[in-house]
Amino acid sequence: MSEHETEVKKECCHKTKERSEKEYRDLINRLNRIEGQVRGIRRMVENDSYCTDILIQVSAVNAALNSFNKVLLANHIRTCVAEDIRDGKEETIDELVVTLQKLMR
Repeated sequence: MSEHETEVKKECCHKTKERSEKEYRDLINRLNRIEGQVRGIRRMVENDSYCTDILIQVSAVNAALNSFNKVLLANHIRTCVAEDIRDGKEETIDELVVTLQKLMR
């Protein structure tokens, strides 16, 4: 991708991020595990499993999603946010604050 294409992509209202192969693989693996957990919960409901057993599995999915968010957020701060700050794009800090506020609801 040329520098111009990168600049156009950054200016578009729909931002994107190129991830390393390792980062991409790690995120997809986490999501695949979470997806499997959710399917397991669905089977538990379909099989009339006991409520507390289902609740425990839902709690595990919530923990896995929180962990996914922490990894993604850390990667975002180390790459996108740091790069934008180095480039003088102070509005990125405001965007990060809004994102953190949404995550803490």
